[in-house]
Amino acid sequence: MNKAILHKAGLRTIRFHDLRHSTATLLLEQGVDLVVVKELLGHAHIGVTAGVYAHVRLRLQRQAIDTLGDALGPTNDDPDAPPAAAVVR
Repeated sequence: MNKAILHKAGLRTIRFHDLRHSTATLLLEQGVDLVVVKELLGHAHIGVTAGVYAHVRLRLQRQAIDTLGDALGPTNDDPDAPPAAAVVR
């Protein structure tokens, strides 16, 4: 695509590889299994996919831990207080 057109529209120049990386990131964030993303990308080894997209997996792990914390109720910062009851849904 013509760079002048992109610049006039306020868009930056991207490579095809950037679209590939964005697609894989979005798939992982939507819960698509890492093995499926590996196969779509054509990586020979799962370690390559896991390494390249480790930042996404770490963010998803943090979100999962936060979700679990929310499900278990508010945290109690007083170590001497009795434990709060867990809410089971």
